[in-house]
Amino acid sequence: MERLKQAAGHTKDVATLPPRLLDMYSEFITKNAGAVGQVEGALRSLTYIIPGRFRESEIASESLNSGVQLLGLYHDDLLSRSLAHSLRHKPQTLHNRYTRFYCQKSSTYKRTALTLSCVQYTELLLEMMAKRRGEKARWRVVVLLEAVKALCRLILMRLTNSRPLLNPPLPEREVQEEKPTTDEDDTIHSPPSEESEVSHAGSEKWTMPRTSLTLPPLPSSEDISSYLLSKVLTADDVKPPKALLQPTAGFGEIAEVIYILRPLIYTSAMAYWSQRQDGKGKADWRPWLIGLSIEYGARQLAKRDLETRRPGGARGLTQLERDEFKKRSWGMAWWGMRGAFYENVTRGMILGFAGKLKGKPLLDMVGTFVEDYDFLWEQYYFPTATL
Repeated sequence: MERLKQAAGHTKDVATLPPRLLDMYSEFITKNAGAVGQVEGALRSLTYIIPGRFRESEIASESLNSGVQLLGLYHDDLLSRSLAHSLRHKPQTLHNRYTRFYCQKSSTYKRTALTLSCVQYTELLLEMMAKRRGEKARWRVVVLLEAVKALCRLILMRLTNSRPLLNPPLPEREVQEEKPTTDEDDTIHSPPSEESEVSHAGSEKWTMPRTSLTLPPLPSSEDISSYLLSKVLTADDVKPPKALLQPTAGFGEIAEVIYILRPLIYTSAMAYWSQRQDGKGKADWRPWLIGLSIEYGARQLAKRDLETRRPGGARGLTQLERDEFKKRSWGMAWWGMRGAFYENVTRGMILGFAGKLKGKPLLDMVGTFVEDYDFLWEQYYFPTATL
């Protein structure tokens, strides 16, 4: 009986080991958020030098990139939960205020946004794996992934009362640095030291000799205006999170739905025309013209609705809305790296530029880097996708 009790005790210890390790890992991440971010950045940098170095290197590189992205998503969740209380009393970006509000308000929003993020982080890897089975299998996977992403975005749009979607839909990481405690006069308590004895007025951090209190540094005289402006609250800073993005209606809502469905329509057209035996393959202009026309039409429709429905037009936009529309404007430039335009125009220019760098010190590395990545832009869809 004693042996049975000991065996049961050992079994219980083994069963509780994974949760213990998980708790230890979570505690390590929350205490070393800055170092973890640096490690993630170093691992991501490896994905830029692996392609072209050995056989199947693109799959190895993208597997590492997807793994780091998914691990970073888990780290973001850990840090967000550990800093939930402190973030209430500290300034946050407008994007994080808005997305964190809906993540806390709706569990469906958070699950849907997590699903969308996971698909975005693994889509290129899944496309590479599907390509091994042929072009038809690859395009089927691409269309399926775009359909899943479009469905997630439509659900998020419904949950936010038809507000424009943000990319990414989850809060971005905010690492809060630990600071010493301060009193009501913003003075920092520090123990006396040799340095405090020689501190003097006019230094960046001045320690008072009698009380050993350290005064915070003052801005330089040349930077006073920007310092004061950084302390001023704007209208967006005092708005509730829901008011940072206004709901769409009428043509604005139609424009947002069209914008969400554009990638699915474009990939369906690419899958159809690029595989036709009597067509020009990826050099066919029809899918490219359809996709660009849809995105440009949705943009113009949203502008028209904005001018007619919103007081002040574009001047009445919140800062978060301006940032999102600016991001979408830059996304239009990626049409120069897609489909027929890349095959017929951009690819020749890029390879010609890389060829001119060959044989030149240091610049030769840039040319080799561009050539190594040419196969990604030419062979796969997702490297140039913006949604």
